[in-house]
Parts: sequence; structure tokens; C-alpha cells
Amino acid sequence: MIALAQRVSQARVEVEGSVAGSIEKGLLILLGVAKGDSGADAAYLAGKLAHMRIFDNAQGAFDLSLIDVGGQALVAPQFTLLGSWRKGRRPGFDKAAPPEDAAPLVTAFAQELEKQGVAVQRGIFGAHTQVHLVNDGPVTFYLDTRSKD
Repeated sequence: MIALAQRVSQARVEVEGSVAGSIEKGLLILLGVAKGDSGADAAYLAGKLAHMRIFDNAQGAFDLSLIDVGGQALVAPQFTLLGSWRKGRRPGFDKAAPPEDAAPLVTAFAQELEKQGVAVQRGIFGAHTQVHLVNDGPVTFYLDTRSKD
């Protein structure tokens, strides 16, 4: 499972001109599900993102978590994070989980964040979306449960 997490002052996803999810201060999380990912991966990644100290304290240092600042999360499914450019000019997505496996894990990830006490908004799985955000910092992290570092 891969997450591209961006610290934002605001973010929203739109589908066909309507807002599907919107947050203020928090994390926009683009989430890709790989073949072989499990509920344990979703729980691990949600716990990591809820508790990572990536928000500034009074001195301007990374010291506070999403939970500490009362931030929100906007989870947007993003299978292209699993794209491979090793061969040719068109990305291959053979590492991405098929939709019937990925959709429940995206839901499980969002539910795990909620269990941590994070208010969660969601994009729509499989929909063509427009993502709008104001990256705060900018602060962006790439997390991959396959490497766990």
C-alpha cells in the first residue's frame, strides 16, 4: 500500500463538478493499493499517518501529529501510484490491486484512520476526480508499506 500524504491548509476532491470530500487543516492522502495488500497494511499505514509528527509546534519544528492538531484527512484512491515506468513509455499497472480487492482496502484504511480519532472525508473509488489543495509547507511524504521505512 502506498500513500502520498500532503500536509494541507485545505483540500477537496470533485467528481463531475460536485464536491465529494473537503477538509481544512490536515492531510490529503492519495492512496494506492498493491496486489497482496491486506487489512493489516491498511491499519499499519493509518496508524503511521495519524501519529506522524509532521505538524509544527509553537517553535516551528515538526513535533505534532494529525491527532494532536485536530486535523482532518481526505483520502483519495490513486492507483497510478503503483505505475511502473521500467519498460516503454506507457506506465504498467500490473502491481496495482484489481478494483474488487482495492476498494475494500481503501475503505478499511479510512475506517482505521477514524478509529484513531481522525475526521475523514473520502473521494469516490474509480471516479475521475479533480483534486484541489493548498499544500502547507510544502510538506509531502511518500509511504510504502512494502518497505516500512
